[in-house]
Amino acid sequence: MSFFAPLANNVFRGLFLAQLISLLGTGLTTVALALLAYDLNPGHAGAVLGSALAIKMLAYLGVAPVVGGYIHRLPRKGWLLGLNIGRALLVALLPFVNEIWQLFVLIFLLNGLAAGYTPVYQALLPDILPDEQEYTQALSLSRFAMEIESLLSPALAALLLIYLPSSLLFQLNAVGFVLAVLLVLSVTIPSAPVSERTGGVWHHVSFGIRCYLKTPRLRAILALNMALSAAGAMVIVNTVVYVRSILGLDEQQVPLVMIAAGIGSMAVAFALPKILETYRDRAVMLFGGGLFVLALAAGMFKPGYIGLFPIWFVIGSATSLVLIPTGRVLRDSCNPGDRSDYFAANFALTHAMWFVAYLAAGWIGSQFSMTVTFMCMALMAALATLAAALFWSIKDQAELWHEHPETDHLHPHVHDKHHQHIHEGWEGPEPHVHPHHHHKQRHRHAYVIDEHHLQWPRQ
Repeated sequence: MSFFAPLANNVFRGLFLAQLISLLGTGLTTVALALLAYDLNPGHAGAVLGSALAIKMLAYLGVAPVVGGYIHRLPRKGWLLGLNIGRALLVALLPFVNEIWQLFVLIFLLNGLAAGYTPVYQALLPDILPDEQEYTQALSLSRFAMEIESLLSPALAALLLIYLPSSLLFQLNAVGFVLAVLLVLSVTIPSAPVSERTGGVWHHVSFGIRCYLKTPRLRAILALNMALSAAGAMVIVNTVVYVRSILGLDEQQVPLVMIAAGIGSMAVAFALPKILETYRDRAVMLFGGGLFVLALAAGMFKPGYIGLFPIWFVIGSATSLVLIPTGRVLRDSCNPGDRSDYFAANFALTHAMWFVAYLAAGWIGSQFSMTVTFMCMALMAALATLAAALFWSIKDQAELWHEHPETDHLHPHVHDKHHQHIHEGWEGPEPHVHPHHHHKQRHRHAYVIDEHHLQWPRQ
């Protein structure tokens, strides 16, 4: 099957192109934001951008779990349309910013909307592409597109800035979001699967994170994202420091070496669907974690400019080894009706890992030598990868024996393996809500944390 086979699916093609156009526009905005920060405060532009990055992470952490808890109650197509319209309006306001606080408010709102969009888009893909091979290729294609965008956006921005003022980059991003709206309008998005969840606001908001952290293989994914963040933060935060301050080279040399990470990520994204036909997700992802450790450890030997290229290439390659299988593992670790919760939890928690890694890479790099920074980040990646191997048993199985106590229940449900009871005729069509009784039973099936399975069983 061709690497681009998922694009034959009309719904995926429309959503994928909408996401790609949005990413490209956001890349232009990233460049324009750096220029705007300099214009607003030339002496502290770096501090302004660093604060904007922290605000971005806080928006992700605060908004994603709330969206995950309630999106199953809303029409997904209307939600995606509304968020793209909102982002278009916010981006269009950025050229009119003349105070730092205004910039921070718009950054928070813009990334809050992104935190509401991305997990829902990710959770949609298994519904659109139920075939295992097509879904894996779609994940690889999405990763490939993200790296293409990261390479193209700066070059496109540089070309446009020759002819246009930087403020027009914001307007182009707004146009991109409008095009994304039209693409989403052109497709039919399936309704969200029924969720069996009941309870109050906190139960809904915290459900995804609680279930995520109770699932051993997902705790392993979170640990591997800590390793990924440790390596990725070195690329994003310290490439410019290493090239300019340690090696004493010009600023033109900085983006060239960063491209190596993107090329490594794209190369693995292209090859990974075939690799995953032979090797399990666990083995591939732990191998990626090991590559992060080796690459960071290699940085301790004070590589020259040319030596930095293979290190960054390996980090990019390992990034795809960890990120692409994540969607498959998340899909298989939850009920269809809870996917948005799990994907939102993954979005929020993994960005928390980035938040920690950004701070560590920046602070250690500013206080100590770059060799010490590489060593500390390598140690962080090694401990995280070891934790992942311990969390995720090599004997991990989808189907587990477990026992249910006798209980009475009231929640939306269909009559599946957990709901086999007599009806009196008034209960209405499925899914429906009525008091029902669960007998004590011990059985074996694909196990996920949900309303009926509150703890991971001991094997």
